[in-house]
Amino acid sequence: MSRWQEYYLGWVALASVGAFLLFGVDKWLAGRRGAGRISESALCWTGALGGWAGGLLGILVFRHKSAKGTFQLKYALALVAWLLQAWAAWEWL
Repeated sequence: MSRWQEYYLGWVALASVGAFLLFGVDKWLAGRRGAGRISESALCWTGALGGWAGGLLGILVFRHKSAKGTFQLKYALALVAWLLQAWAAWEWL
């Protein structure tokens, strides 16, 4: 494994922790009247840029956005982007 691949795996780990925390914070904010929320696009972009696994864990643990079909479709597209990114990083790094 090259040094760049190790960096990439580190990035994925950090992004996954970040995505997990974002889902948790958004769930917490959802219960607060008048509180600002984290946008769905921010949640999806965090997943697409490396944190998809942590975001999925956040969906399952916090039971947040798990029943919203439109968000599930968007997050599935984020998975496609994440998989393409992971493949490209592994091939060219």
